[in-house]
Amino acid sequence: MLALLRSWLRRRRLERIRIPASTWRAAVAVLPLADRLNPTERDRLRDLATLFLHEKALEPAGGLELTPEMGLCIAAQACLPILNLGLDYYRGWSSVILYPEGFLARHEYTDPNGLVHSDHRPLIGEAWERGPVILSWADVAASAAEPGYNVVIHEMAHKLDMLTGEVNGLPPLHRNMPIQEWSRVFNDAYQRLCREVDRGLPTLLDPYAADSPGEFFAVISEAFFTAPDRVLTGYPEVYQQLQAFYRQDPLARQPLNEPLPAAPDLPGPAP
Repeated sequence: MLALLRSWLRRRRLERIRIPASTWRAAVAVLPLADRLNPTERDRLRDLATLFLHEKALEPAGGLELTPEMGLCIAAQACLPILNLGLDYYRGWSSVILYPEGFLARHEYTDPNGLVHSDHRPLIGEAWERGPVILSWADVAASAAEPGYNVVIHEMAHKLDMLTGEVNGLPPLHRNMPIQEWSRVFNDAYQRLCREVDRGLPTLLDPYAADSPGEFFAVISEAFFTAPDRVLTGYPEVYQQLQAFYRQDPLARQPLNEPLPAAPDLPGPAP
């Protein structure tokens, strides 16, 4: 009942606050990801972006001067992963904090002896469980059209991962997706990447993906949307799992007259 009421309220809200068509066209004109959507998908993304901006507060920090164009750019990229999932997949948090550039984040960790340590790490994006998403605007702008990288999609993938609790690369799978198959496919791919990184071999993904299973899911999610040919070539089973989870096939959107971005020369799978 609550879900139906929420859906009705959102439809009514869209009638009043939907992003104007001309404003939306200008916003997505600089986003190749949105340019490849068909008209129906682009309209759906516009509606999701409208609701995202209504339900999530964009909070500038570090002296950043926030403009409406920045909000549209972030909302369009943030809503692409949930294009066929719905805004409820971003439940439980309410704000996006924007810094002009990279920022320092304080982290605490416990060593094997039980001692608690604190340090500050330079970051370009961070997602807090039941808290905000924090982004560097400079890196959002720089990665918006870069194949294989997208800081907004990366952090939104973490938010999807957090829906099941710990950030471990296991988002809430659909009923027709066996968890055993997902775990097997992702674990095999992650272990392969770790071996390649340890041996200093060239990698299909950003080596940062070897940091943890959660980072692997976030990094390969951004590659899935921005360089899908690379994921399908190097990790075909992972591509199929992501296609089933996101309910999208980004490679099918590649314009026929546009050459696929070249993938780096790679060795065969590490034994």
